[in-house]
Order: sequence, then structure tokens, then C-alpha cells
Amino acid sequence: MIIRDKPGVLQLLFSVRGSVLPRIVPRIVVVTGFAALLVWFDTVYTALPHPDPAPFAVFGIALSLFLGFRNNAAHNRWWEGRKLWGQLIADMRSLARDVEIFLPEQEDRKKVLRLAIGFIHAHRINLRKLPTASAPREWLSENDMAQPHPPCAILDRMAETVARAAPDGFARRALAERLASISIAQAGCERIATTPLPYVYSLLIFRTTYLYCGLIPFGLIESAGWMSLLFVAIIAYIFFGLAEVTEELAHPFGETVNGLSLDAMCRTIEISLAPHLDIPAPAPKKAERFYLS
Repeated sequence: MIIRDKPGVLQLLFSVRGSVLPRIVPRIVVVTGFAALLVWFDTVYTALPHPDPAPFAVFGIALSLFLGFRNNAAHNRWWEGRKLWGQLIADMRSLARDVEIFLPEQEDRKKVLRLAIGFIHAHRINLRKLPTASAPREWLSENDMAQPHPPCAILDRMAETVARAAPDGFARRALAERLASISIAQAGCERIATTPLPYVYSLLIFRTTYLYCGLIPFGLIESAGWMSLLFVAIIAYIFFGLAEVTEELAHPFGETVNGLSLDAMCRTIEISLAPHLDIPAPAPKKAERFYLS
């Protein structure tokens, strides 16, 4: 996730970090080059058809509306993912207080909380499809990561510890409800991660954008001449840029610059639980070159 203060005019105009421009430049070059070829052919050899630009305006409005709808759908996924991780942070903090109240043995309290931190890291690794070797060894063992579904296996161990260590039915029920809340947030994140936006949306957007950028020079050549290249480049930047932003937002748990800062949120949980484990709290994650992982 990009974290930076309110940018100035020059930063807005020339900032590349966090922009989708590096990924869409090849597409812009392709459609602008095609437009240049059309203008050159029309100027040097023979006149091409010069249709009225009005239909292209209607076409562009329709494409913009469809891009806006898809962008809203992607942003909803991104925001829901952030809310679910906010719920996980709140549940982890509440779990630390719950075990202080309901579990009489300090060893059991620390075991549950260490497993909780291991769970959140395993959940992050699972969402991002990272290799098991990336698991932090102070919280996750090789055996943990060797399970078919590490986050669920760790939750099961937490439940076993609670069932054994809780002194009465009320304590077990209260802690079981907290674990259930954590599990619900986990399932919500996995639903987002494993259910992408329909592929037909991406296919239709990119095909239609290429078609529009390929046809628009015919409507601009007569009135704009070689300036058509500038207009085509701007149109391509807007439409391809929106499409690329949507792709990033639709995968909120990825490691893209606009993805959610899962590493930083895991560190927040470690900081919150450290006093309950009688260990020094680690330093918060800081953005590097405006990027917070």
C-alpha cells in the first residue's frame, strides 16, 4: 500500500511510485503507434474514411460507465478485505484480554497467544500464496506449515488448548465464540482471495479498449491531424490505467503497491500481544519509498 502525505502539484504530475503507468506504457505505445501509422497513411498515400466523431463520444461514454462499474466492484472487494483484517486485529486484541480473564494458568495463556500470532502469519502467507519458507520461525514451525491448511490447523490447536485449560463451561463458551469470530473473518478473506471478478469482465474491457483506441483516430484525423496521436495516448492512458487499477484492487491481498499492508497489520498484532507474552514489542513497520507492505 502506498503511504504518503498529501502530494503537491509536481508530485501528482510526475510521481511514478504507486502509479500503474510503468505497466501500461507498452499498451499506450502500441495504440499510439497504430494511430501514427494511420495518420501517416492518410497523409502520404490516400485519404482514409473520416467518420463523424459523435459516435465515438457515445462509445467512449459507454466504455467509461462499464469501467466505472467494474472499478467500484473491485474497490468493494479491497475495502471488504481491509474491514475483515480490521476485525482480525480487534479479535486478536480481545482474545488477549479474554485469556487473561478466563485461563488461570500463565503457560496456557501464552500458548494460546503465541498460536494466535502464528495463525495470523499463516493466514497472511495463505492469502498471498507465499512459499512456506517465508514463514517467521519465531511463530511458526515447519510442522505448522506442513499441514494441509496451516491457519485452520493452528486454530484447531488453539481450540484444543482452550478446551483443556478453561476452568468451566462459561469460559470455554466465551473463548470459543472469540475463535469463531476469528474463523469467520478468515473465511471472508479466503472467499475474496479465491473468487476473482468474472474473467469475462477483463476480457470485454481490454478488447473494447483496444478496439476504441484503434478506431478513434479515424474520427480525429480530419480535425486534429498529427495531434490525434496525443489524444489517442491520453485516451489510452485513462482507459488502460483504470483497467489496471481495477486489476490491482480486485486482488487486495497481493503484494502490489496498491495491495493491503498485511505485513504491517501482522506487526500491529504482534505489538498488541507482546505485553501479554512478557516480551519486548517489536517496532512498527514503516513505509519504504512510500510503500508499506
